[in-house]
Amino acid sequence: MTDAETIHHPGYRQPRFLPAGDAALSVELGDAIDETINARVVALEEALAARHVAGVIETVPTYRSLLVLFDPLVATHAGIAAAVRELWPPPERAAGARRLWRVPVCYGGEMGADLDFVARAHDLTTDEVVALHTAPTYRVYMIGFAPGFAYLGGLDERLVTSRREVPRPKTPPGSISIGGRQAAVSPPMEVPSGWHLLGRTAARSYDPRREQPFLFGPGDLICFHAVDAAGHAALIRAAEAGEEIVAPEEAGGAPSGATS
Repeated sequence: MTDAETIHHPGYRQPRFLPAGDAALSVELGDAIDETINARVVALEEALAARHVAGVIETVPTYRSLLVLFDPLVATHAGIAAAVRELWPPPERAAGARRLWRVPVCYGGEMGADLDFVARAHDLTTDEVVALHTAPTYRVYMIGFAPGFAYLGGLDERLVTSRREVPRPKTPPGSISIGGRQAAVSPPMEVPSGWHLLGRTAARSYDPRREQPFLFGPGDLICFHAVDAAGHAALIRAAEAGEEIVAPEEAGGAPSGATS
């Protein structure tokens, strides 16, 4: 039986290590987009942080792996791998410790240029697309590509849509989009994207004025709720003034509709 062929867990039985240059080590925990694998990535990052491993500069969690960047004058690939093995398996975060964010979205029109297309592609009305998009609780799998760009799992199967054949070189700040089986929250800046734009949010997933610039983190949960144009404009003004328009709640249980 190989490491990946587990009965009760979809990830590897033991972490796999891949050097990434002379000052980083990729710790691979599985080979699929899976909530349980991602939970172990988050747990391993937290365990390493708590251990204060000498030489570790930064860790970057992804869907299925953790990139550990270190000072090569202080640490080595072998030393980091040994520290990870000592922590394996890491204690997973209690369900009630996860943060839940309720994110307002203005759907359709100039805010969501692809809402009509997605509706036609699935023989749905735009209201049905919005209802399906706001129903699940999504999991933040990783932050990447651009500051604060949140990759989400949990999209309803009825909304799974192949990405655009021709990506847009610019998409509006705060876009809420879907691509394949994933959903996303864009940062408050223009970014290129081949995903389908359903709406926009005033919530700033990245704001360098905050003590913690990134709003969401891997393992967080997100629920979307619809707001009208007037409500969205008011929230934009509040966010631009530096007000916090969303706040985390403590959440328990598993995300509904999580991808596997």
